Amino acid sequence: MRLFTAFLQLVRLPNLLFIALTQGLFYYCIVLRIKTEEIGSHFSDLSFYLLIIASVLIAAAGYIINDYFDINIDQVNKPARQVVDKVIRRRWAMFWHIFFSAAGIAICVYIDLSSPGYWLAISNLACVVLLFGYSVSLKKKLLLGNILISALTAWVIIVIYLCYLNSFYTSGAEIDPNINVRFTRLALLYAGFAFIISIIREVIKDMEDREGDERYGCRTIPIVWGIPATKVFVGVWIVVLVSTLAILQFYVLQFGWWQSALYCFIMIIAPLLWVLRQLSKAQHAGDYHRMSIVIKGVMLTGILSMLFFKFY
Repeated sequence: MRLFTAFLQLVRLPNLLFIALTQGLFYYCIVLRIKTEEIGSHFSDLSFYLLIIASVLIAAAGYIINDYFDINIDQVNKPARQVVDKVIRRRWAMFWHIFFSAAGIAICVYIDLSSPGYWLAISNLACVVLLFGYSVSLKKKLLLGNILISALTAWVIIVIYLCYLNSFYTSGAEIDPNINVRFTRLALLYAGFAFIISIIREVIKDMEDREGDERYGCRTIPIVWGIPATKVFVGVWIVVLVSTLAILQFYVLQFGWWQSALYCFIMIIAPLLWVLRQLSKAQHAGDYHRMSIVIKGVMLTGILSMLFFKFY
């Protein structure tokens, strides 16, 4: 049982469920509003479920290889939560990384062969390579690792969007340009939200993990710029995100969507403002850890807001 629990911790089970939830909500709340009898899709439900499985497997492989190369850093930053070399041996960690990566790519190859378009396997293979590169060295580079992880977080949504956009156009039906624009705007809205909120969380985590990162030669923003400048960087991104969300809510109020606006202000904007306030006072790793947890909660409430598009 201890080994099984450690394995679930290694692959970050809550994060994997979050990926599946994100892709599932985007399909059921947004894609299905566009996919009608007139606008068919050659991307079958089976392909969609397989794509979720592939996304989860590739993400799990990424978490495993990250912990594999982070043994020394984790001994400093989070010794109580270290799994590789304490519970699971390094060779088994590498085996599971290779197995999950290969399985994810194999599923993508099958999807490519059974649906229009032959780009999914190649693009997700690139994700595997980038995650490996991130774990080996890119995470130690100034800003590069943060941007990469944030882009891959946004990719969770973009990949679903691209699959169905390609499928709609190959279905042979004429698509109303307004529908296409709305679909694209919603995809970019949620992908943009995922990118920015991930940037914020990644940099806050870098502040939390500064001690171990600095000891082993990482060049993260807090180490290179210092904590005060890093707080300004995070604060600016929070202000940008809050301002954008507030403007969007005032825009949708003209359509009578007051429930979604109220939800956004209470469940997304208010917690972000709390983080912004706490940011100036934070001094210890525990302070940054609490902010990171709240940001993760905001990521969840932001994705759950897709449910409103099921009813509007």
